[in-house]
Amino acid sequence: MAKKDGNTAKELKEKLFNKKKNAYLRMNDAEIKEMDKFCEGYKQFLGTAKTEREAVSFMEKEAEKSGFVPFEKGKTYNAGDKVYYVNREKAIILAVIGTEPIENGVNIVAAHIDSPRLDMKQNPLFEKDEIGYFDTHYYGGIKKYQWVTVPLSLHGVIVKADGSKITVNIGEDENDPIFCVSDLLPHLASAQMKRPATEVVKGEDLNIIVGSRPFKDDEASEAVKLNLMMILNEKYGITESDFLSAELEAVPAFGVRDLGFDRSLVGGYGQDDRVCAYPEFMAILGAKTPRRTAVCVLTDKEEIGSDGNTGLNSAYMKYFIADLGAMQGVKCRDVLSKSKCLSADVNAAFDPTYPDVFEKNNASVLNGGVCVTKYTGSRGKSGTSDASAEFVGEIRSLLDKNGVIWQTGELGKVDNGGGGTVAMYVANLNVDTIDVGVPVMSMHAPFEITAKADIWAAFRAFEAFIND
Repeated sequence: MAKKDGNTAKELKEKLFNKKKNAYLRMNDAEIKEMDKFCEGYKQFLGTAKTEREAVSFMEKEAEKSGFVPFEKGKTYNAGDKVYYVNREKAIILAVIGTEPIENGVNIVAAHIDSPRLDMKQNPLFEKDEIGYFDTHYYGGIKKYQWVTVPLSLHGVIVKADGSKITVNIGEDENDPIFCVSDLLPHLASAQMKRPATEVVKGEDLNIIVGSRPFKDDEASEAVKLNLMMILNEKYGITESDFLSAELEAVPAFGVRDLGFDRSLVGGYGQDDRVCAYPEFMAILGAKTPRRTAVCVLTDKEEIGSDGNTGLNSAYMKYFIADLGAMQGVKCRDVLSKSKCLSADVNAAFDPTYPDVFEKNNASVLNGGVCVTKYTGSRGKSGTSDASAEFVGEIRSLLDKNGVIWQTGELGKVDNGGGGTVAMYVANLNVDTIDVGVPVMSMHAPFEITAKADIWAAFRAFEAFIND
């Protein structure tokens, strides 16, 4: 049958099929200009905030510039008031009070600000064959072989025995030294190259070179280590025992750059999940007086299971919402049961170089818009919240109504692995929750790739949800 009701097959396909269309073919020149400007701000943030502590510091300062004030438990706030709460310098919650009673629920957007990296062990400094090293324990899911011969910078804090705290940031300034993990030259690596990929570089081999000049005393043992400790003592006033109460993280030392001749992509470290955190944060900064109270959560520890008192598996978000509810005499469980959440986390962008691990019809793509992920999890949907059809329909309608370019996606083929997000921890509080975030290529690598069009679409989505 060639036609139905006068429509050609082409017209029927256009009407009935779900066809993916590149975002650039759906945006006008004015919006593309806005997108480019927004992404310049994102690149600056990504290059500045390479750790969760640095992200919180950046956001707290910017929030105060936009009129946010520290939240005071027991104080009454009115519609339009802007407050924030910092949890142990590693997580931050921002809220804008809405016009509706809080008993109607709140709109939550939650992203994580930690990323895979190399953490220093508590006794990190050692000397081996006259080379000084920092011993590391990798953080999050990484391909260990990707982290060798990469220029690294050192970030974090050292808390001394007297309680004073020193902030460390070495390797970002062009005049700073940098660090790296060495690798074996190909000429001598025949045995190494026969190992499984998971063992080409072993976890205990991720030792960072930090120096090689010995202390000028021929009779001293560990002369290189002694010289390094002398340098650190002169610069920071620390002794070796102060490493016991330090949090030092090694991250890639290179910056964030446009990628491609057309500058359509962003390349840089830590885009999982700061590529969602920044659009979410900017959306809450721009909120005026929303209908429902808007809550923006930027959390820690997602890459290692969201446990700990700064991860979303702890109770700090629930307690914050309980305090908001108490302000109007409403129980926390009653607020949460009527609340809605966008878990702002990334999905895996389809990679044409490695198509076999993706189910292309259900994979997100670069320049396809923000990705709505109904469920994540592993294999049989283990470790996911699986949003209801009703809530998916609600979010779909919201995005369409606001002209947001969006797509759907899953994290690879069913039995290929998968992964989780913070969605299940929010959903476990009886909150309607769904993942909405930016597709990422080369996820968890020291250098990740995203599309500017998708970053912009994520901001538009979070903005629409917060102001709904």
